Amino acid sequence: MDRRSIIKHAGIAGVLAVGAAPAVHAQEAIRWRLAASFPKSLDTIFGSAEMFSKTLKAMSGGKFEVSVHAAGELMPAFGVVDGIQNGTIEMALTAPYYFTGKDYIFAFGCAVPFGLTARQMDAWMEHGGGRKLMDEFYAQYNIKSQSAGNTGTQMGGWFRKEIKSVANLKGLKMRLGGGLFGDAMLKLGVVAQNMPVGEVYQALEKGTLDAVEFVGPYDDQKLGFNKVAPYYYYPGWWEGGAELEFFINTKAYAALSPEYKAMVDAACNVAARDMTAKYDANNPVALKKLVADKTQLKAFPKDFMDAGYKAVMEIMAEHDAKSPMFKKINQSLRTFQRDQLLWERFSEFRYNSYMTTAKL
Repeated sequence: MDRRSIIKHAGIAGVLAVGAAPAVHAQEAIRWRLAASFPKSLDTIFGSAEMFSKTLKAMSGGKFEVSVHAAGELMPAFGVVDGIQNGTIEMALTAPYYFTGKDYIFAFGCAVPFGLTARQMDAWMEHGGGRKLMDEFYAQYNIKSQSAGNTGTQMGGWFRKEIKSVANLKGLKMRLGGGLFGDAMLKLGVVAQNMPVGEVYQALEKGTLDAVEFVGPYDDQKLGFNKVAPYYYYPGWWEGGAELEFFINTKAYAALSPEYKAMVDAACNVAARDMTAKYDANNPVALKKLVADKTQLKAFPKDFMDAGYKAVMEIMAEHDAKSPMFKKINQSLRTFQRDQLLWERFSEFRYNSYMTTAKL
């Protein structure tokens, strides 16, 4: 019987039943583990790992499962790069700039001060050479990267006292991360404090800490910082668009079939889009609630922004001189950023500037 007769007598369903079933049914069962650098309570960031796992399981018909573990369950929050490198886990969800203690280049995988916005970061990574450059660097840690989503431009943080000029930063005790941002703030006179976010509220309340920066309204509201630090500053110039990343062990990924690789890549894309959209949807509502609770929104003084920019560019130049790879990635990012800023003068910036003055 020829092919036309088969279709005529059996129909499409019959053809599928006799040999055209999806290739996934022939795949072996895979079980991976993913360790996050975040607690489950952060449904925005940790939720990206859950969305990834859920999507991958559905796409594979339950054949490919990834168990998701919060910080501290399998390893400490900042132990995930070591876990990927030595093959203890197959995946991690983290903020790459947590690991600038290993190499400052890690910061480019997440956010550098006065860097890219969420959309610009996505464009640079996927179509501007950023992902290729970062994976070239990550290879020494057995890491392949994929975006897990972006917070968007973050807030500048919570302060117990008003910041009227850069002079007010001298001696100010602030909980902040290290790396490029931490080095810049040290140049401005800030006394950097490193402590788990769970201890910050009490430190602010007692006055042993003067300020803290975290993410934005939706996440910050849950932590209650507005009750002990009334001034909420913007923008977070050190995180114009902080990208969270899925780190995947290169050997584990290479061992997958082409079909499973495609599923992993697609599930990462679904999770990344979901996280960014969740932040954009939830932050405005949370900000309105914070303002209703007497939070005082304040823009950073221009002299502070200018001093921060100068300090950052000096630090970037120092690292350019020390590391050819740092310089290569930095030049790629800044060249891409200049073109993006030029384009946005005629697109996003002009449109949004008008719409913020229009009465809806």
